[in-house]
Amino acid sequence: MFKGLIEKILNGKQKPNQTITQSVSYDQVQAIVDERIKEHAAALQTVDKEPELDKEEYKLTEKQIVYALSLIEKFHPEFELAISPAELMVKDLNRLIAYNRYKNKGILINLVKKGVLRRKSGGKM
Repeated sequence: MFKGLIEKILNGKQKPNQTITQSVSYDQVQAIVDERIKEHAAALQTVDKEPELDKEEYKLTEKQIVYALSLIEKFHPEFELAISPAELMVKDLNRLIAYNRYKNKGILINLVKKGVLRRKSGGKM
């Protein structure tokens, strides 16, 4: 251990690490940048081609279906479900919740136009 320290002290001047620098021309840099831009553009095009599902276009879970049916029965008994409960989407549930909160009859009209709800016989709006 001491021998190694003494050698370092006596041989204090060691060769410094030499780094090799390469010069890169402007044309090479431009070629690399162009290549990266093309790769990025290609990646964006493949993302655009993939089908995107809106988060509100998913089917409801069993609990959400029960909740949606309870909203229909409780807050607008003059309407009934026109489709199968399994076909309800998150967007439909959000509309039912919005009607519950704001009492906007336009929401019910839109649900009827979409075919989610229908009027029971003799029901008035």
